[in-house]
Amino acid sequence: MKVSAGRVNRRVIVTRPAHDAAHWVEKLTHAGFAAAALPLIEITATTLPADVQALQAAWKNLGQYTACMFVSGNAVEHFFKSNRPLAQLNKAQAATDLIANTARAVLPPGLRFLAPGPGTAAALQAQGVPAAQIDSPFADAAQFDSQALWDVVGSRGWRGARVLLVRGHSESSIDIEQAPASAVQPRDWLTQKLQAAGSQVDVVAVYQRQAPSLSQEQVDMARSASGDGSVWLFSSSEAVMHLRNATGLAGMNWGAAVAIATHPRIVEAVRAAGFGVALQSRPAFADIALALRSIESIAP
Repeated sequence: MKVSAGRVNRRVIVTRPAHDAAHWVEKLTHAGFAAAALPLIEITATTLPADVQALQAAWKNLGQYTACMFVSGNAVEHFFKSNRPLAQLNKAQAATDLIANTARAVLPPGLRFLAPGPGTAAALQAQGVPAAQIDSPFADAAQFDSQALWDVVGSRGWRGARVLLVRGHSESSIDIEQAPASAVQPRDWLTQKLQAAGSQVDVVAVYQRQAPSLSQEQVDMARSASGDGSVWLFSSSEAVMHLRNATGLAGMNWGAAVAIATHPRIVEAVRAAGFGVALQSRPAFADIALALRSIESIAP
């Protein structure tokens, strides 16, 4: 399908967590879209004593693992922040090279880092993990999720391996942004695959996902975007749930709303919420931009 270039006047509502949403708004604006952030997931560091102890033990025993699997860029960020020397360097100005060199010094050279998509892989490299130690889905994969990752690493010899799964806690049962379209949650699905292949899987939670407290201005934005032609961009089923349950928005009629979602499971959640149009796109920015520029022919 031929798509037009130039500015697209439909407003794009980015629902990712605040830090990610700001990054996407910047990219979309630079590409000619009118974009606004409406974060529907709040990310905070976990402070549960059991989590903190497990995280400290994970760093202490890092050399005993064959691989570390990170469910998202947030998992990467909070895992490395917990390592005090690296966290201190992260706060220093012009410390990029020092961070990379220190990370390489403390990370076992044989340790594999597993990422479900390019965003997580980029977050690992930003923390100084060598690209040669990172496994992630191929760039042309239909989806970026645990299943696509398993297509890359599943044939390896996992028997006897010890794997660390780094994730977050969630108020709901959804814990990863691009979840496979199945009843089994992605971390459980991947854990089962690894265990069936003979691996021991240890889990550590490094952050908390929760519903944000929307301001009146944000509620007003959501109400306006329910029928003014705006395009909602969803990368999480959890964000859809938080929108439906938000104070001031519960019971809203979303029949005139338009959304683009980055996974079949998320599309299902958007349709279940009552959105009149729910389109699917690969999560890569180029694909989302193409979907946005094609929206007029589908939802005029």
